[in-house]
Order: sequence, then C-alpha cells, then structure tokens
Amino acid sequence: MSQKITIGMFQTGGVRPTWKIAGREADANFTDLDYWTDLAKKCEAAGADFLFLADSYGYPTLNGSIIPTSIERNVQFSTVDAQMLMSAMASVTTSLGLVTTISTTVEKPPIVTRQYRTLDHLTKGRIGWNIVTGSGQAGSALLFGEPLMPHDDRYAKADDHVELSLKYWEGCWESDAFKHDRATGTWADPTKVHEIEHDGPYFSAKGVLVTPPSPQVTPTLFQAGASAPGRALAAKYAEAVFLAAESQALADQISDIKRLAEENGRGRDAVKCLIAGTFRVADTHEQAVADHQALTESVSLEHAATLYAYFTGIDLLSLDFDKPIPESAANSDNGRTNVERFLGPNAPTVREILTEFRSNGVMGKPFLGTAEEAVDQAVALLEETGADGLLVQPESDGSHNVFFEKVMPELRKRGLLKDAPTGTTLREQLFGEGNKLLPDAHPGARFRRG
Repeated sequence: MSQKITIGMFQTGGVRPTWKIAGREADANFTDLDYWTDLAKKCEAAGADFLFLADSYGYPTLNGSIIPTSIERNVQFSTVDAQMLMSAMASVTTSLGLVTTISTTVEKPPIVTRQYRTLDHLTKGRIGWNIVTGSGQAGSALLFGEPLMPHDDRYAKADDHVELSLKYWEGCWESDAFKHDRATGTWADPTKVHEIEHDGPYFSAKGVLVTPPSPQVTPTLFQAGASAPGRALAAKYAEAVFLAAESQALADQISDIKRLAEENGRGRDAVKCLIAGTFRVADTHEQAVADHQALTESVSLEHAATLYAYFTGIDLLSLDFDKPIPESAANSDNGRTNVERFLGPNAPTVREILTEFRSNGVMGKPFLGTAEEAVDQAVALLEETGADGLLVQPESDGSHNVFFEKVMPELRKRGLLKDAPTGTTLREQLFGEGNKLLPDAHPGARFRRG
C-alpha cells in the first residue's frame, strides 16, 4: 500500500471503563476536564489527524421504557455534552482536528450553524460536524416527547437541514463583507451581508447568521450511517464518512458512495471513506488473543442485547436464539445499519448476533496480534475495501495508549502516515494544503454570493 491514510480517533462523551477496573477506579473520567484535554494532547502528539466524539440524546429502550441493564451496567447511558468540550481541547492543541456529532432530527439549523461557526473560529479552522439523524432514536423521541420519525423521513429531514445550514454558512456573508474598519466605523458592508430564505419540507427560515465567516466558512462535513438513505446523504454532502461492517459489505458501501458522489458531480475522491478499526495488540499473538477473550467473557448476554437494542430497537432476548432475525422484527425505524448487516440468505442466528456483539460490539472484528500482525490486517482490509483511512476505536480501558505506543510507529515505519500536518485547517488535513473551503463542486458552493 503506497497511499497515505487518514487516522481519526473515536471516542464518545461517555464513561471511561476504568471505573470497573481494580486499582483504577479513581482515574480521571468523563466528567473531569483534564481527562479530555490530556486525551486531545495525546492524539495530537501521536500524529492523529482528528479526534471524533460521537454523541446522542438517546439511550437503550424497549416497549417505551429504558432498559434497566442500561442503567445498572452503564450500557450507552451516562454521557456529557461533547460540544461543550471542544473549546477546552482546542486550547491545548494546535493542529488536531476536532469533530462532534449533532443530530439533524433534534437540533435546528440556526443553533447548529452558529455553534459550528463559533467553534471554527475558536479552533482556527479545525472543527468538523458529523451529520447524523441520531442513534438510540426510540429513547431520544421519548425524551423529547415526540413520535419516532420513520427512518427514511429522518433522512429527508436531514437533507433539508443540511441545505438550510449551508445557506447560512455559505450564503449570508460574501467573502469581503467583513470590514472591521475603525476609520469609517464600518463593522460589515450591509450590501454584502444577505438574508437567506428557505422554504423546505421540514424547515423554513428568513434571516442571517450573524457570526462573521470563519477559516473554513463551513465546517468539514462528516456523516455516519450506511443504510441506502445514509449513503445517499453522504454522497451528496459529506466530505468524510464513517463505516463499520464486514469486509465485503464495506467494499460495497464504499463503492456505492463513490459512485453516487460521482453522479452528483463531485467526483469519486470527494468523500473520504473511513472504516472502524479496533486494535487488540500485545507483545505476542497469544497474549493479544487471551486479552480479547477475557474482554469478551466480561460482557454478558444482557449487556450485548441492550447494546443491540440501543442501535436497532430490537429485543434479541425475546427471539428464537437458533433462527435469524425474523423479517417482521427487522423492519425497524430505530436504526437500519445494524439490522441490515445481519439479514440475507446467509443471515446469522440470533445467538450468533449476540456472540458477535459480545466479542466485537458494533464496530466489527478487531485487528488482533502483535503490532506488525495488526497493521498487516488493517492494511489488507483497507486494500480490499478501497477505504481511505481508519477511525480507531478505544481500547478496553477507554484510552488509545497501546495504539499510540505500538501501532502508530509501525504505520509510520511503513510510510502510511503523513510526516507533518497538512495546512492549518481540518479540511486541509483531509484534502491537502490550500483546500480550506468547500470545493466548487460541492452543493453548498452554489449558495455563495459575490
């Protein structure tokens, strides 16, 4: 493999597992600001391109109520608001990209656009928005007192949301509208600041994003969601997409996204496809296997079933363990990606799905062995699927320490990493120096004035 790969680090705003590790109960955790700033510094020092924090208002529910195991075992339960952490992490780093998740189902465009415009200023152009319709949808809908929106309708709403957001970011301020001229007393040229108008199927607006343009103008746009509507949304708007599945499914998803991007006039290379990478690495292959087995055995069936219910709304424990998920149960509006991956002519049984979630969770099989063996496996998957990089999952204690200490040097030795950060913005980290703004082929560019 000769191309340089993108390395993103995955986290959530959730609890670090050290609370249940003997001797580490008092370690800094998710409500300690120092934990997050130290994490950001480690990611930057190791040479990661960006740190991504997933987020959701949802939690595991079934039949209209929270699942007790979620609370008892902290399965997709306690979190902090990841957006609140960005300024602090930006203050202790200079080149690391920072990416957060905001749901188009819950948050409205004027809120989203002002938050990300502000963060793009405060990070000097290092912020990204992961566009999602949300996870744990059933819990989120209950929390906000709203009906669960059908899956495809959520993606239609997401399309309308992103279009309006792009009008605010790209259409309000011309590039030379901001004057800041003491001599004339002119803050901005009113002939170059425009009210946008939007009358869409889900959002209507007339107004101005009052915050002046930031280094990227529009934050770097990410997307997560591999269903057919999710892939269509990514191909239309995203500059990078997060994917997690088995090898052939990943290859098919990536091929489809790149085909759709090309059909949209953006080009096949307009979207970076980043695949989930879990590294279980030790000094010997045998130790890595033993560590992974011990981790698997620490996860109960109830834990795995609660995790699956969070993503899909399906109660695996109520189904026949020795048969695949029945079609009647598979038609879920809570989430499609983790339903569709277990359907088809060779569909696994419910027992096999539970075993998979006990061992690997939602992110797929790990790269397992010594650092050299794990990198061999990762490179093979990148080559098989045509992916552009990795979104690296946390280790069993919630950190990335082993990856930074053992895997990054091996990737660097093989020439797979950039020697230094590219440009000053997150978009330049992904697409090269000079590419600070959305490219002209992006649909957001058509809203620019002047």
